[in-house]
Amino acid sequence: MNFLNTFRGRLLLILALMLIGTIGVQYYLNLVSQEENNELRDEQARAIVSGFALGAYTLTGEDRVKDLVDQPGQRWLDDQCRARIKDIIIIDNEWRISDSLNEDYLPTTGDGGEVVYRRLSELTDLPPLMEGGRLGDDLARFPNRKSAANKNADDEAHVVPIETSKGRWYVMVILRNDRSEAARRAAQPLIVTLAVLSISTLVTFLLVWRFTRPIANLSAAARRVAEGDLTFRVPDENRSDEMGRLAQRFNEMTSELEKSKELEEQLQQAEKSAVIGRLGSAIAHEIRNPLNYINLTLDHLRSKFAPDDKDRQATFKKLISQIKDEVARINSQISDFLNYSRPANANLRPVNARQVVENSLRIIEGQAEENHIKIAVIEHENVPEILGDPEFLRSVFTNLFINAVQSMGADGGHLTVKIGLDDGGQYVRFEVTDTGNGIPAENLSKIFEPYYSTKETGTGLGLAIVQKIIDVHNGTIAVESIEGEGTKFSVRLPTVEGRR
Repeated sequence: MNFLNTFRGRLLLILALMLIGTIGVQYYLNLVSQEENNELRDEQARAIVSGFALGAYTLTGEDRVKDLVDQPGQRWLDDQCRARIKDIIIIDNEWRISDSLNEDYLPTTGDGGEVVYRRLSELTDLPPLMEGGRLGDDLARFPNRKSAANKNADDEAHVVPIETSKGRWYVMVILRNDRSEAARRAAQPLIVTLAVLSISTLVTFLLVWRFTRPIANLSAAARRVAEGDLTFRVPDENRSDEMGRLAQRFNEMTSELEKSKELEEQLQQAEKSAVIGRLGSAIAHEIRNPLNYINLTLDHLRSKFAPDDKDRQATFKKLISQIKDEVARINSQISDFLNYSRPANANLRPVNARQVVENSLRIIEGQAEENHIKIAVIEHENVPEILGDPEFLRSVFTNLFINAVQSMGADGGHLTVKIGLDDGGQYVRFEVTDTGNGIPAENLSKIFEPYYSTKETGTGLGLAIVQKIIDVHNGTIAVESIEGEGTKFSVRLPTVEGRR
Protein backbone atom coordinates (compact mmCIF):
# COMPACT_ATOMS: atom_id res chain seq x y z
CA MET A 1 0.00 0.00 0.00
CA ASN A 2 2.95 2.35 0.60
CA PHE A 3 4.07 1.79 -2.99
CA LEU A 4 0.64 2.87 -4.27
CA ASN A 5 1.01 6.17 -2.41
CA THR A 6 4.08 7.04 -4.47
CA PHE A 7 4.16 8.94 -7.75
CA ARG A 8 5.64 5.96 -9.62
CA GLY A 9 3.23 3.51 -8.07
CA ARG A 10 0.16 5.50 -9.06
CA LEU A 11 1.46 6.06 -12.57
CA LEU A 12 2.25 2.36 -13.06
CA LEU A 13 -1.14 1.35 -11.63
CA ILE A 14 -3.01 3.70 -13.96
CA LEU A 15 -1.02 2.56 -16.98
CA ALA A 16 -1.65 -1.09 -16.05
CA LEU A 17 -5.39 -0.44 -15.71
CA MET A 18 -5.44 1.32 -19.07
CA LEU A 19 -3.58 -1.60 -20.70
CA ILE A 20 -5.93 -4.15 -19.14
CA GLY A 21 -8.94 -2.10 -20.19
CA THR A 22 -7.70 -1.75 -23.78
CA ILE A 23 -6.94 -5.47 -24.05
CA GLY A 24 -10.31 -6.32 -22.50
CA VAL A 25 -12.23 -4.12 -24.94
CA GLN A 26 -10.29 -5.52 -27.89
CA TYR A 27 -10.91 -9.09 -26.70
CA TYR A 28 -14.63 -8.38 -26.36
CA LEU A 29 -14.73 -6.88 -29.85
CA ASN A 30 -12.98 -9.94 -31.24
CA LEU A 31 -15.54 -12.19 -29.56
CA VAL A 32 -18.42 -10.16 -30.99
CA SER A 33 -16.85 -10.15 -34.44
CA GLN A 34 -16.22 -13.90 -34.24
CA GLU A 35 -19.84 -14.55 -33.27
CA GLU A 36 -21.06 -12.39 -36.16
CA ASN A 37 -18.80 -14.27 -38.57
CA ASN A 38 -20.01 -17.62 -37.23
CA GLU A 39 -23.62 -16.56 -37.64
CA LEU A 40 -22.87 -15.37 -41.16
CA ARG A 41 -21.19 -18.64 -42.06
CA ASP A 42 -24.05 -20.63 -40.55
CA GLU A 43 -26.58 -18.58 -42.48
CA GLN A 44 -24.57 -18.96 -45.67
CA ALA A 45 -24.17 -22.72 -45.15
CA ARG A 46 -27.90 -23.17 -44.56
CA ALA A 47 -28.66 -21.18 -47.68
CA ILE A 48 -26.26 -23.29 -49.77
CA VAL A 49 -27.61 -26.57 -48.40
CA SER A 50 -31.20 -25.47 -48.86
CA GLY A 51 -30.45 -24.31 -52.40
CA PHE A 52 -28.74 -27.59 -53.33
CA ALA A 53 -31.58 -29.60 -51.79
CA LEU A 54 -34.18 -27.61 -53.70
CA GLY A 55 -32.20 -27.93 -56.92
CA ALA A 56 -31.77 -31.68 -56.50
CA TYR A 57 -35.49 -32.06 -55.85
CA THR A 58 -36.36 -30.42 -59.14
CA LEU A 59 -34.25 -32.99 -61.01
CA THR A 60 -36.69 -35.75 -60.13
CA GLY A 61 -39.89 -33.72 -60.33
CA GLU A 62 -41.71 -31.66 -62.88
CA ASP A 63 -41.95 -28.45 -60.79
CA ARG A 64 -39.66 -25.59 -61.53
CA VAL A 65 -37.48 -24.00 -58.89
CA LYS A 66 -39.30 -20.68 -59.02
CA ASP A 67 -42.65 -22.36 -58.54
CA LEU A 68 -41.44 -24.25 -55.50
CA VAL A 69 -39.89 -21.11 -54.00
CA ASP A 70 -42.98 -18.97 -54.58
CA GLN A 71 -45.34 -21.72 -53.36
CA PRO A 72 -47.25 -20.59 -50.21
CA GLY A 73 -46.18 -22.44 -47.07
CA GLN A 74 -43.12 -23.99 -48.74
CA ARG A 75 -40.52 -25.34 -46.33
CA TRP A 76 -37.55 -25.42 -48.62
CA LEU A 77 -36.29 -21.93 -47.89
CA ASP A 78 -36.93 -19.80 -44.81
CA ASP A 79 -36.91 -16.02 -44.97
CA GLN A 80 -33.20 -15.71 -44.25
CA CYS A 81 -32.25 -18.28 -46.89
CA ARG A 82 -34.61 -16.73 -49.44
CA ALA A 83 -33.06 -13.32 -48.83
CA ARG A 84 -29.58 -14.78 -49.15
CA ILE A 85 -30.15 -16.89 -52.32
CA LYS A 86 -30.10 -14.86 -55.51
CA ASP A 87 -30.47 -17.71 -57.99
CA ILE A 88 -30.55 -21.49 -58.28
CA ILE A 89 -29.39 -22.73 -61.71
CA ILE A 90 -29.84 -26.31 -62.91
CA ILE A 91 -27.27 -27.41 -65.54
CA ASP A 92 -27.90 -30.65 -67.44
CA ASN A 93 -25.37 -33.13 -68.77
CA GLU A 94 -25.09 -31.18 -72.04
CA TRP A 95 -24.17 -27.94 -70.25
CA ARG A 96 -27.53 -26.37 -70.89
CA ILE A 97 -29.58 -24.31 -68.40
CA SER A 98 -32.68 -26.40 -67.69
CA ASP A 99 -34.06 -24.40 -64.77
CA SER A 100 -33.41 -21.15 -62.86
CA LEU A 101 -34.97 -18.55 -60.63
CA ASN A 102 -33.94 -15.99 -63.25
CA GLU A 103 -36.51 -16.05 -66.05
CA ASP A 104 -33.91 -14.78 -68.52
CA TYR A 105 -32.06 -18.09 -68.15
CA LEU A 106 -35.12 -20.38 -68.61
CA PRO A 107 -35.62 -22.43 -71.82
CA THR A 108 -37.84 -20.86 -74.49
CA THR A 109 -39.89 -22.22 -77.43
CA GLY A 110 -38.53 -21.64 -80.93
CA ASP A 111 -40.42 -20.82 -84.13
CA GLY A 112 -40.81 -24.51 -84.97
CA GLY A 113 -42.08 -25.39 -81.52
CA GLU A 114 -38.77 -26.78 -80.40
CA VAL A 115 -37.29 -26.02 -76.94
CA VAL A 116 -34.39 -23.60 -77.02
CA TYR A 117 -31.92 -23.76 -74.14
CA ARG A 118 -29.31 -21.27 -73.06
CA ARG A 119 -25.81 -22.65 -72.79
CA LEU A 120 -23.73 -22.29 -69.64
CA SER A 121 -20.95 -20.71 -71.64
CA GLU A 122 -23.30 -17.90 -72.61
CA LEU A 123 -23.73 -16.74 -69.00
CA THR A 124 -20.98 -14.19 -68.73
CA ASP A 125 -22.42 -12.21 -65.79
CA LEU A 126 -22.15 -14.97 -63.20
CA PRO A 127 -20.32 -14.19 -59.94
CA PRO A 128 -17.04 -15.98 -59.12
CA LEU A 129 -17.24 -19.72 -58.48
CA MET A 130 -16.17 -20.73 -54.99
CA GLU A 131 -14.32 -23.98 -54.22
CA GLY A 132 -14.27 -24.96 -57.88
CA GLY A 133 -11.34 -27.32 -57.46
CA ARG A 134 -13.59 -30.22 -56.53
CA LEU A 135 -15.13 -30.19 -60.03
CA GLY A 136 -11.96 -31.57 -61.61
CA ASP A 137 -11.72 -31.22 -65.39
CA ASP A 138 -15.29 -29.91 -65.60
CA LEU A 139 -14.16 -26.65 -63.99
CA ALA A 140 -12.93 -25.44 -67.37
CA ARG A 141 -16.52 -25.51 -68.68
CA PHE A 142 -17.66 -22.91 -66.11
CA PRO A 143 -17.28 -19.33 -67.34
CA ASN A 144 -17.28 -18.00 -63.78
CA ARG A 145 -14.25 -19.91 -62.58
CA LYS A 146 -12.06 -17.61 -60.49
CA SER A 147 -9.38 -17.11 -63.13
CA ALA A 148 -11.96 -15.78 -65.63
CA ALA A 149 -14.65 -14.34 -63.35
CA ASN A 150 -15.30 -10.73 -62.45
CA LYS A 151 -13.39 -10.30 -59.20
CA ASN A 152 -15.24 -7.07 -58.38
CA ALA A 153 -18.59 -8.87 -58.17
CA ASP A 154 -20.31 -8.79 -54.79
CA ASP A 155 -22.04 -12.17 -55.07
CA GLU A 156 -20.57 -15.66 -55.10
CA ALA A 157 -21.50 -18.99 -56.74
CA HIS A 158 -21.37 -22.54 -55.37
CA VAL A 159 -21.73 -25.66 -57.54
CA VAL A 160 -22.38 -29.29 -56.63
CA PRO A 161 -22.43 -32.17 -59.20
CA ILE A 162 -25.32 -34.67 -59.03
CA GLU A 163 -25.22 -38.05 -60.83
CA THR A 164 -28.50 -38.90 -62.57
CA SER A 165 -29.72 -41.60 -65.00
CA LYS A 166 -29.14 -39.06 -67.78
CA GLY A 167 -25.57 -38.30 -66.72
CA ARG A 168 -23.93 -35.72 -64.48
CA TRP A 169 -25.98 -32.65 -63.77
CA TYR A 170 -24.99 -29.57 -61.76
CA VAL A 171 -26.84 -27.40 -59.27
CA MET A 172 -25.40 -23.89 -58.97
CA VAL A 173 -26.49 -21.72 -56.03
CA ILE A 174 -25.71 -17.99 -56.26
CA LEU A 175 -25.61 -16.18 -52.95
CA ARG A 176 -25.99 -12.46 -52.39
CA ASN A 177 -23.18 -10.72 -50.59
CA ASP A 178 -23.68 -7.14 -49.31
CA ARG A 179 -20.26 -5.57 -49.74
CA SER A 180 -21.25 -2.51 -47.67
CA GLU A 181 -22.31 -4.81 -44.83
CA ALA A 182 -19.02 -6.65 -45.05
CA ALA A 183 -17.17 -3.32 -45.03
CA ARG A 184 -19.17 -2.25 -41.99
CA ARG A 185 -18.26 -5.43 -40.14
CA ALA A 186 -14.63 -4.99 -41.11
CA ALA A 187 -14.59 -1.32 -40.09
CA GLN A 188 -16.47 -1.77 -36.82
CA PRO A 189 -13.48 -3.17 -34.86
CA LEU A 190 -11.27 -0.46 -36.33
CA ILE A 191 -13.69 2.28 -35.31
CA VAL A 192 -14.00 0.92 -31.79
CA THR A 193 -10.24 0.45 -31.58
CA LEU A 194 -9.75 4.02 -32.73
CA ALA A 195 -12.24 5.20 -30.10
CA VAL A 196 -10.42 3.21 -27.40
CA LEU A 197 -7.08 4.64 -28.51
CA SER A 198 -8.54 8.16 -28.54
CA ILE A 199 -9.92 7.74 -25.03
CA SER A 200 -6.61 6.24 -23.87
CA THR A 201 -4.71 9.13 -25.44
CA LEU A 202 -7.00 11.65 -23.75
CA VAL A 203 -6.66 9.90 -20.39
CA THR A 204 -2.90 9.72 -20.87
CA PHE A 205 -2.79 13.44 -21.67
CA LEU A 206 -4.82 14.26 -18.56
CA LEU A 207 -2.61 12.02 -16.43
CA VAL A 208 0.56 13.50 -17.85
CA TRP A 209 -0.80 17.01 -17.23
CA ARG A 210 -1.82 16.08 -13.70
CA PHE A 211 1.45 14.38 -12.84
CA THR A 212 3.65 17.02 -14.45
CA ARG A 213 1.76 19.97 -12.99
CA PRO A 214 3.65 19.73 -9.65
CA ILE A 215 6.92 19.73 -11.60
CA ALA A 216 5.82 22.84 -13.50
CA ASN A 217 4.78 24.49 -10.22
CA LEU A 218 8.13 23.59 -8.70
CA SER A 219 9.95 25.01 -11.72
CA ALA A 220 7.95 28.24 -11.49
CA ALA A 221 8.67 28.44 -7.75
CA ALA A 222 12.40 27.93 -8.34
CA ARG A 223 12.36 30.74 -10.90
CA ARG A 224 10.52 33.08 -8.50
CA VAL A 225 12.98 32.28 -5.70
CA ALA A 226 15.92 32.83 -8.08
CA GLU A 227 14.46 36.27 -8.87
CA GLY A 228 14.48 37.07 -5.14
CA ASP A 229 10.86 36.37 -4.18
CA LEU A 230 11.30 34.23 -1.06
CA THR A 231 7.62 34.55 -0.08
CA PHE A 232 6.44 32.27 -2.91
CA ARG A 233 5.30 28.77 -1.89
CA VAL A 234 4.62 25.65 -3.97
CA PRO A 235 0.88 24.80 -3.69
CA ASP A 236 1.35 20.98 -3.86
CA GLU A 237 2.73 20.29 -0.40
CA ASN A 238 -0.50 18.52 0.70
CA ARG A 239 0.04 15.67 -1.77
CA SER A 240 0.96 12.31 -0.22
CA ASP A 241 3.46 11.22 -2.89
CA GLU A 242 7.08 12.16 -3.65
CA MET A 243 6.02 15.40 -5.34
CA GLY A 244 4.15 16.46 -2.22
CA ARG A 245 7.18 15.73 -0.03
CA LEU A 246 9.45 17.56 -2.49
CA ALA A 247 7.12 20.57 -2.47
CA GLN A 248 7.05 20.50 1.33
CA ARG A 249 10.85 20.42 1.53
CA PHE A 250 11.06 23.25 -1.02
CA ASN A 251 8.65 25.39 0.98
CA GLU A 252 10.60 24.69 4.16
CA MET A 253 13.80 25.70 2.37
CA THR A 254 12.32 28.98 1.09
CA SER A 255 10.88 29.69 4.53
CA GLU A 256 14.30 29.25 6.12
CA LEU A 257 15.87 31.40 3.40
CA GLU A 258 13.26 34.09 4.07
CA LYS A 259 14.00 33.99 7.78
CA SER A 260 17.74 34.13 7.10
CA LYS A 261 17.25 37.10 4.79
CA GLU A 262 15.13 38.91 7.40
CA LEU A 263 17.71 38.21 10.10
CA GLU A 264 20.48 39.39 7.80
CA GLU A 265 18.59 42.60 7.03
CA GLN A 266 17.89 43.15 10.72
CA LEU A 267 21.56 42.56 11.53
CA GLN A 268 22.65 44.97 8.83
CA GLN A 269 20.15 47.53 10.05
CA ALA A 270 21.30 47.05 13.63
CA GLU A 271 24.94 47.45 12.64
CA LYS A 272 24.06 50.49 10.56
CA SER A 273 22.05 51.99 13.41
CA ALA A 274 24.84 51.31 15.89
CA VAL A 275 27.44 52.96 13.69
CA ILE A 276 25.14 55.88 12.92
CA GLY A 277 24.21 56.17 16.57
CA ARG A 278 27.81 56.38 17.75
CA LEU A 279 28.76 58.75 14.96
CA GLY A 280 25.57 60.75 15.37
CA SER A 281 26.03 61.17 19.11
CA ALA A 282 29.52 62.51 18.61
CA ILE A 283 28.49 64.83 15.79
CA ALA A 284 25.36 65.99 17.66
CA HIS A 285 27.47 66.87 20.69
CA GLU A 286 29.91 68.86 18.57
CA ILE A 287 27.09 70.62 16.69
CA ARG A 288 24.83 71.39 19.64
CA ASN A 289 27.54 73.17 21.61
CA PRO A 290 28.00 75.85 18.90
CA LEU A 291 24.23 75.99 18.38
CA ASN A 292 23.65 76.68 22.04
CA TYR A 293 26.33 79.36 21.95
CA ILE A 294 24.75 80.87 18.81
CA ASN A 295 21.31 80.80 20.42
CA LEU A 296 22.53 82.48 23.61
CA THR A 297 24.46 85.05 21.61
CA LEU A 298 21.36 85.89 19.59
CA ASP A 299 19.39 86.44 22.81
CA HIS A 300 22.20 88.69 24.08
CA LEU A 301 22.28 90.66 20.82
CA ARG A 302 18.51 91.08 20.83
CA SER A 303 18.47 92.41 24.39
CA LYS A 304 21.68 94.49 24.48
CA PHE A 305 22.35 95.66 20.95
CA ALA A 306 18.94 96.41 19.53
CA PRO A 307 19.02 99.71 17.51
CA ASP A 308 17.13 102.74 18.84
CA ASP A 309 15.43 103.42 15.54
CA LYS A 310 12.08 101.64 15.55
CA ASP A 311 12.17 100.63 11.90
CA ARG A 312 15.66 99.26 12.19
CA GLN A 313 14.73 97.64 15.51
CA ALA A 314 11.86 95.74 13.84
CA THR A 315 14.13 94.54 11.08
CA PHE A 316 16.80 93.57 13.60
CA LYS A 317 14.37 91.53 15.70
CA LYS A 318 12.96 89.88 12.60
CA LEU A 319 16.41 88.77 11.46
CA ILE A 320 17.31 87.54 14.94
CA SER A 321 14.03 85.59 15.08
CA GLN A 322 14.64 83.99 11.71
CA ILE A 323 18.15 82.93 12.73
CA LYS A 324 16.80 81.43 15.98
CA ASP A 325 14.13 79.53 13.97
CA GLU A 326 16.81 78.01 11.77
CA VAL A 327 18.86 77.08 14.82
CA ALA A 328 15.77 75.46 16.34
CA ARG A 329 15.16 73.57 13.10
CA ILE A 330 18.72 72.25 13.07
CA ASN A 331 18.38 71.26 16.72
CA SER A 332 15.09 69.45 15.94
CA GLN A 333 16.68 67.50 13.12
CA ILE A 334 19.52 66.48 15.43
CA SER A 335 16.93 65.32 17.99
CA ASP A 336 15.15 63.23 15.34
CA PHE A 337 18.44 61.70 14.30
CA LEU A 338 19.32 60.80 17.89
CA ASN A 339 15.85 59.46 18.61
CA TYR A 340 16.08 57.07 15.65
CA SER A 341 19.65 55.92 16.32
CA ARG A 342 19.26 55.33 20.05
CA PRO A 343 17.69 52.15 21.45
CA ALA A 344 14.08 52.80 22.38
CA ASN A 345 13.52 52.04 26.07
CA ALA A 346 9.80 52.54 26.57
CA ASN A 347 8.24 52.91 30.02
CA LEU A 348 4.95 51.08 29.34
CA ARG A 349 1.97 51.82 31.57
CA PRO A 350 -1.81 52.21 31.19
CA VAL A 351 -2.62 55.29 29.13
CA ASN A 352 -5.94 56.84 28.12
CA ALA A 353 -6.19 56.62 24.33
CA ARG A 354 -8.07 59.90 23.80
CA GLN A 355 -5.76 61.81 26.14
CA VAL A 356 -2.73 60.79 24.04
CA VAL A 357 -4.44 62.08 20.88
CA GLU A 358 -5.51 65.38 22.47
CA ASN A 359 -2.01 66.03 23.87
CA SER A 360 -0.60 65.73 20.37
CA LEU A 361 -3.36 67.81 18.76
CA ARG A 362 -2.53 70.82 20.99
CA ILE A 363 0.82 71.15 19.23
CA ILE A 364 -0.74 71.64 15.79
CA GLU A 365 -3.99 73.41 16.73
CA GLY A 366 -2.57 76.86 16.09
CA GLN A 367 -1.20 76.04 12.64
CA ALA A 368 -4.39 74.15 11.76
CA GLU A 369 -6.49 77.20 12.66
CA GLU A 370 -4.31 79.46 10.55
CA ASN A 371 -4.67 77.09 7.58
CA HIS A 372 -8.46 76.76 8.07
CA ILE A 373 -8.18 73.02 8.85
CA LYS A 374 -11.11 71.52 10.76
CA ILE A 375 -10.18 68.87 13.33
CA ALA A 376 -12.62 66.16 14.48
CA VAL A 377 -12.04 63.40 17.06
CA ILE A 378 -14.51 60.49 17.01
CA GLU A 379 -14.27 58.02 19.88
CA HIS A 380 -16.38 54.89 20.19
CA GLU A 381 -17.88 53.96 23.53
CA ASN A 382 -16.02 51.98 26.18
CA VAL A 383 -12.56 52.26 24.63
CA PRO A 384 -10.15 50.70 27.18
CA GLU A 385 -6.75 52.02 28.18
CA ILE A 386 -3.74 51.10 26.08
CA LEU A 387 -0.37 49.96 27.37
CA GLY A 388 2.21 52.50 26.23
CA ASP A 389 4.75 55.21 26.93
CA PRO A 390 2.98 58.62 26.85
CA GLU A 391 6.04 60.50 25.58
CA PHE A 392 6.72 58.01 22.82
CA LEU A 393 3.06 57.91 21.78
CA ARG A 394 2.85 61.69 21.74
CA SER A 395 5.82 61.66 19.34
CA VAL A 396 3.95 59.13 17.12
CA PHE A 397 0.75 61.14 16.81
CA THR A 398 2.53 64.50 16.66
CA ASN A 399 4.45 63.28 13.60
CA LEU A 400 1.26 62.00 11.97
CA PHE A 401 -0.66 65.22 12.70
CA ILE A 402 2.16 67.47 11.49
CA ASN A 403 2.42 65.49 8.24
CA ALA A 404 -1.34 65.77 7.77
CA VAL A 405 -1.37 69.54 8.32
CA GLN A 406 1.61 70.05 6.01
CA SER A 407 -0.08 67.87 3.36
CA MET A 408 -3.20 70.05 3.36
CA GLY A 409 -1.21 73.32 3.41
CA ALA A 410 -2.92 76.71 3.44
CA ASP A 411 -5.87 75.54 1.33
CA GLY A 412 -7.65 74.10 4.36
CA GLY A 413 -9.24 70.69 4.77
CA HIS A 414 -10.33 68.14 7.34
CA LEU A 415 -8.27 66.17 9.84
CA THR A 416 -10.28 63.32 11.39
CA VAL A 417 -9.14 61.01 14.16
CA LYS A 418 -11.23 57.91 14.92
CA ILE A 419 -10.63 55.82 18.06
CA GLY A 420 -12.24 52.41 18.40
CA LEU A 421 -11.78 48.76 19.34
CA ASP A 422 -10.20 46.20 17.04
CA ASP A 423 -9.59 42.45 17.02
CA GLY A 424 -12.28 41.66 19.57
CA GLY A 425 -11.09 44.24 22.12
CA GLN A 426 -7.44 43.15 22.11
CA TYR A 427 -6.34 46.34 20.34
CA VAL A 428 -7.34 49.99 20.09
CA ARG A 429 -7.41 51.28 16.52
CA PHE A 430 -6.50 54.89 15.69
CA GLU A 431 -7.37 56.16 12.20
CA VAL A 432 -5.80 59.49 11.22
CA THR A 433 -7.39 60.73 7.98
CA ASP A 434 -6.63 63.94 6.09
CA THR A 435 -7.84 65.51 2.85
CA GLY A 436 -4.42 66.58 1.68
CA ASN A 437 -2.41 65.90 -1.47
CA GLY A 438 -2.05 62.17 -0.82
CA ILE A 439 0.97 59.96 -1.46
CA PRO A 440 1.85 58.53 -4.91
CA ALA A 441 1.34 54.77 -5.09
CA GLU A 442 5.00 54.16 -5.93
CA ASN A 443 6.08 55.89 -2.69
CA LEU A 444 3.78 54.09 -0.24
CA SER A 445 6.22 51.23 0.33
CA LYS A 446 9.10 53.64 1.09
CA ILE A 447 7.62 56.16 3.50
CA PHE A 448 8.68 54.22 6.63
CA GLU A 449 12.27 53.82 5.43
CA PRO A 450 14.82 55.98 7.26
CA TYR A 451 16.16 59.05 5.44
CA TYR A 452 13.46 58.86 2.77
CA SER A 453 11.56 62.12 2.40
CA THR A 454 9.70 64.01 -0.32
CA LYS A 455 10.08 67.30 1.54
CA GLU A 456 12.90 69.64 0.61
CA THR A 457 13.79 70.29 4.27
CA GLY A 458 12.82 66.90 5.69
CA THR A 459 15.24 64.41 7.26
CA GLY A 460 13.18 61.34 6.38
CA LEU A 461 13.23 60.15 9.99
CA GLY A 462 9.77 61.16 11.21
CA LEU A 463 7.80 58.13 10.00
CA ALA A 464 10.80 55.85 10.57
CA ILE A 465 10.73 56.90 14.25
CA VAL A 466 6.95 56.34 14.29
CA GLN A 467 7.43 52.81 12.93
CA LYS A 468 10.13 52.10 15.49
CA ILE A 469 7.97 53.28 18.40
CA ILE A 470 4.96 51.29 17.19
CA ASP A 471 7.15 48.16 17.01
CA VAL A 472 8.34 48.75 20.57
CA HIS A 473 4.67 48.85 21.65
CA ASN A 474 3.95 45.58 19.77
CA GLY A 475 1.49 47.40 17.53
CA THR A 476 1.07 47.86 13.80
CA ILE A 477 0.78 50.81 11.43
CA ALA A 478 -0.59 50.84 7.88
CA VAL A 479 -1.21 53.54 5.32
CA GLU A 480 -3.78 54.04 2.55
CA SER A 481 -3.61 56.97 0.19
CA ILE A 482 -5.09 58.25 -3.03
CA GLU A 483 -3.03 60.92 -4.73
CA GLY A 484 -4.96 64.19 -4.82
CA GLU A 485 -7.64 63.00 -2.35
CA GLY A 486 -5.97 62.29 0.97
CA THR A 487 -4.23 59.79 3.26
CA LYS A 488 -5.27 57.52 6.11
CA PHE A 489 -2.86 56.08 8.69
CA SER A 490 -4.19 53.18 10.79
CA VAL A 491 -2.41 52.50 14.09
CA ARG A 492 -3.22 49.45 16.23
CA LEU A 493 -1.95 49.39 19.85
CA PRO A 494 -2.61 46.60 22.37
CA THR A 495 -4.92 47.29 25.28
CA VAL A 496 -4.00 46.66 28.90
CA GLU A 497 -6.25 43.60 28.94
CA GLY A 498 -4.87 42.39 25.61
CA ARG A 499 -1.31 42.26 26.96
CA ARG A 500 -2.18 40.20 30.04
